[in-house]
Amino acid sequence: MKKRIALLGATGSIGESALDIIIKDSENFEAVLLTAHSRRSKLEKIKTLFPNAVCILTEEENGKEKLLSAIKNANADIIINGISGAAGLEPSLAAIEAGSDLALANKETLVMAGKLVINLAKEKKVNIIPVDSEHSAIFHLLKAYSENNDEVSEIILTASGGPFRKLSLQEMEKVTVEDALTHPTWKMGPKITIDSASMANKGLEIIEACVLFNLPPEKIKVVIHPQSIIHGMIRLSNGVFYAQLSKPDMRHPIYDALYYQHESFSDAPSCLHKQGLHTLGLQALDFDSLTLEFFKPDREKFPMLNLAWKAVKQGALYPCAYNAANELAVAAFLEKKIKFTDISKITALVLEKDWTDDPSSFETVISADKKARLTASNIIN
Repeated sequence: MKKRIALLGATGSIGESALDIIIKDSENFEAVLLTAHSRRSKLEKIKTLFPNAVCILTEEENGKEKLLSAIKNANADIIINGISGAAGLEPSLAAIEAGSDLALANKETLVMAGKLVINLAKEKKVNIIPVDSEHSAIFHLLKAYSENNDEVSEIILTASGGPFRKLSLQEMEKVTVEDALTHPTWKMGPKITIDSASMANKGLEIIEACVLFNLPPEKIKVVIHPQSIIHGMIRLSNGVFYAQLSKPDMRHPIYDALYYQHESFSDAPSCLHKQGLHTLGLQALDFDSLTLEFFKPDREKFPMLNLAWKAVKQGALYPCAYNAANELAVAAFLEKKIKFTDISKITALVLEKDWTDDPSSFETVISADKKARLTASNIIN
């Protein structure tokens, strides 16, 4: 039987990569639910490729309610959450409640409500498979090389360094929206591209990694790797490093998520396993011309890293506040209301408030998210 897939955020960069896999391996996968926020014409075009799939446009009246109901009724084997920002939390919860495995590209789900989400997934016996290239790499490395976390000395998340790696602090004061939207390696949506430029994206990944892999922040490291070939590394207690290498293409982690615990691995290899990943248009690494560089991140130039470590160490609702403040600040920067360097200043000011309440329920988390957004909005104004 084909694996039934619901794709949330079908018109975004994650959605495009996932659709390419589903189309090219139609023997094993079928799309049963496709959602988008506002790109109606693009969603309608995708719909012609999957005439039996339910399509939801969330900007329409009662869009969120329709989305959550559709997730509940999709009977999907796996749901890919490629929604951007805090808006992805409730769809993730709906996917878990529906008993579907969750292929998670939405970092904010675990940043905002990490332990609550993990506990819900355990209760519903649902797998959460990360789709971020870094977390996907670590996830599979741990499965392959570490039976338990006691053997793990540290995990290393790689970062390209974004477009401003070589700029001075003074030069970063003058960067424009257009500058920040030009990523040297990855093709992504505007919000995540700005996050990559400020390294808030890596900050969110630090918080997510602590939750996803049940490790303290002291064991999460970040290294600048401009080529984006190594996506993640683990170092075991014996000092040995293991790394995952591939060209920067989101189809790799999405493919791994879709095939996680799939019968095709052992029983009936798909056309892709017979012919190789080149069927997807993926290119193998050319080791004859491969150069790998590594640099220590400049935390003074990229304060969003330190703020993330601070938030995850403080725990409680600080990670939720970090995410909300950053989202508001990025939106203001994209609207040219603030400077690029103001993003971290606004986030720091929000984190100075009291976020020590216990995140004991999803209602508490959502309330804190709203409060942090209001606080950030007041600072911006």
